[in-house]
This record gives sequence, C-alpha cells and structure tokens, in this order.
Amino acid sequence: MEVIKNNSLHLKQSIVTIGAFDGIHIGHQSLIKKAVRRARQCNISSVVYTFDPPPRAFFQNQMVLTSVEEKVHFLKKLGIDYVILARFDKDYLAKSAGDFLKELEALSPKEIWVGPNFQFGKGKRGTTEDLAARFHTFIHPLVKCANGQTVSSTRIRNLLHQQKEHLANELLGRELFASV
Repeated sequence: MEVIKNNSLHLKQSIVTIGAFDGIHIGHQSLIKKAVRRARQCNISSVVYTFDPPPRAFFQNQMVLTSVEEKVHFLKKLGIDYVILARFDKDYLAKSAGDFLKELEALSPKEIWVGPNFQFGKGKRGTTEDLAARFHTFIHPLVKCANGQTVSSTRIRNLLHQQKEHLANELLGRELFASV
C-alpha cells in the first residue's frame, strides 16, 4: 500500500472511497471492503481519500479516534492499494467543490463509494448528487448495530466519554484487528 500526502496520485483507473474514516468503525469497514472488492473484481487499484485531521477534529476540536498511523495500518489490513491523506487545514477549506471534483479526475475513478451524508468543497457545497453527475457513484447505507442505532464516530466518542469502552470497541470492530 502506498500513502500519498500531496494529492499527486494519477491512475489510469481506480475505485475510490472518500471519507474522514475516523475510527475506521464497522460502518467504515463495510464501505471500504465493498470498494476493495469492486476494485479486485475490476482488476484495478483501490483508493481511500481521507483527511488529516478529520474535519470534526478541525472544526469542533473533537477527540480523534485513530492516529494517522493507526488509520493507515487498518486501511492496509483492509486491502487498500493507495491512501491519499489530504491535509485538512485553512488552505484545504478554500477548495471549491469543482476543484475537488477536478482533483478526483486524476484518479480516473470507474466508481466512487461514499456514505449518505458525504459533502465536499468550500462550505460543504458539493453533494452526492454533484459527485454522481460526474462519476459513477455508489452511496453506501448507514450501518446499524444490533439494537438498531446507527454506527458513527460521534456515537463511539460518546460511549468513550461514558466509559463504555466495551461497547465502543464493538462498534469499532477491533476484534477484527486482533492481530494488529
């Protein structure tokens, strides 16, 4: 797996999944595994486009669930070929939705996989509809746990604040990475 920090990756074709992926919880894992499976079926590279720090950590000073090193390690375990680590800072915030779409073109995505709440570009002006107008886009449904609640990084943070580490670890799916 190759980690790209300067957004200079150019590919002939790829399957791309985009997200903050803080925690790489079971919902993230489901999305990433589907993208990797599709890349293998198409015999092309899989790419995760993610952010350092995660946007919520930048905007809301929220606790980061996984360090960059941990995130890269987990992505490697999931079979990703390339990870783009976009530095999320004031300069990145100025990037328009159109500029983000142009950046994605360099990856020549056959498909792009995102979650249903995905937004991009300055002021979150870019939507999944904008992405789908330019690329073959799949919206992965939210993953729910056994009790029907949506799995999210925010929920995991709340469980950790409540000192419910066992429940947080279940949502993180850390038993899947026991050999890490």
